[in-house]
Amino acid sequence: MSDYNLTASVRNDLGKGASRRLRRANQQVPAIIYGGTEAPQSIAVDKSAFYKALEDEAFFSSVITLSVEGKTQQVVLRDLQRHPYKPLVTHADFLRVDATHEITMRVPLHIVGQDDSKAIKEQDGELHQLATEVEISCLPKDLPDYLEADISGLELGAALHLSDIKVPAGVTIVELTHGEDHDQAIANVTKAKVAGEAEDGEAGEASSEEGKGEESAE
Repeated sequence: MSDYNLTASVRNDLGKGASRRLRRANQQVPAIIYGGTEAPQSIAVDKSAFYKALEDEAFFSSVITLSVEGKTQQVVLRDLQRHPYKPLVTHADFLRVDATHEITMRVPLHIVGQDDSKAIKEQDGELHQLATEVEISCLPKDLPDYLEADISGLELGAALHLSDIKVPAGVTIVELTHGEDHDQAIANVTKAKVAGEAEDGEAGEASSEEGKGEESAE
């Protein structure tokens, strides 16, 4: 689990106008902390460290140490609002976490084993990743940066499912707790299409359409 630390101040000047003034100052990002036994709190996060952390994929699925005017607390990033066309974060939501209570998070899914896959290397297989993240449940201390799914042994035409992911101790894949019919496919390897075959198929479809048109004209 990665280690991230952010600094923030309490935000007493609230409302859309206040948020706009804060963003124009370009030093902090409007945010809120909620959850746990404490009331929600409006804060302003120091922009430089926050933007740097956002460049790291693991930040979105990590427990963050947030210091608000000297008081530290453990949080996770729950929501991020961005400007529609400018590279700016307009607001962030942080959820307090308790070391003794499980949290539910979505973590990135990394597909590995392509270089050792016979289906890809020897049988002209093509990898299709069907999921980019997985919802998990665990204690904050067990939260992984990401999960890996190994396709090295996957045969051509076969699929890898959620149950094939090796999860760390203490981590549960939420979908699998709902029954076997929720064991979704996350990746498969199919026969790669040859350019010539694709063109022939398109040409055949075009000829078929022309034939239908001639029949209609008659």
